[in-house]
Amino acid sequence: MPTFLAPDDGSRLAYRADGDGEPLICLPGGPSASAYLGDLGGLTVHRRLTALDLRGTGGSARPGDPDAYRCDRLVDDVEAFRAHLGLAQIDLLGHSGGVNLAVLYAVRHPERVRRLVLVGPSTRAVGVDITGEMRRDVAQLRAREAWFTEAYAALDVLLSGGDADWDAITPFLHGRWDDETRAFHAASQPDNDDAVRMYGAEGVFDPAATRAALKTCSAPVLLLVGEYDLNSPPPSTEEFADLFPHAEVVVQPGAGHYPWRDDPARFAATVADFLG
Repeated sequence: MPTFLAPDDGSRLAYRADGDGEPLICLPGGPSASAYLGDLGGLTVHRRLTALDLRGTGGSARPGDPDAYRCDRLVDDVEAFRAHLGLAQIDLLGHSGGVNLAVLYAVRHPERVRRLVLVGPSTRAVGVDITGEMRRDVAQLRAREAWFTEAYAALDVLLSGGDADWDAITPFLHGRWDDETRAFHAASQPDNDDAVRMYGAEGVFDPAATRAALKTCSAPVLLLVGEYDLNSPPPSTEEFADLFPHAEVVVQPGAGHYPWRDDPARFAATVADFLG
């Protein structure tokens, strides 16, 4: 994997590069290694995907200071990545928790962002509340699935403040639940507890300041979410979109939290069309 050095402590950061065309910088959620993004449903036909392994994930080094995992600190890594690629402006895609990093980057370096693609967006950086009712409404769409009864019971315990069986809830994150999806899910999970714990630690996000800054964001923004995405319900994504002056929301039918896997061609065409 190609690498470059982080600006603050010299940590070696790795990234994947695949495909043809203009670069699209991709930020994974988790924090997990970027490998789970794959080719984003064949988007490599249209763009050269440059997917960053955040600190302590995939091929990137683990820092000595746990504070280096903070999302607000990682903004400098993204800026160093842009400079390493020699790009004056970037098209930037974030998935799930990586959306928080993409948004913080856009706030700190608005002149560098040409377009933003936010997939299955986490809303922590902007303080959009995802209610239990939103999640229940999305979950009910899966009522005919064979696994629904057990999964919904576990979800109800979680939303009621109890200790949930997280494995039982997992099928809600995917448009289909089969052996291939089980293997994908297992392989895509974070394996660095410090990175997960510190990424959104206390004081990392300032939602009021971020929301205010986004009012002046001039970049076009695409927020793409799966119809079945329990993690990022479409109503919360709509509310997120309202924070930008130039944003559109696409709800992909039949898709979960990883929409490029549920209908690859549709996902790739939607994103490619937006990026032009």
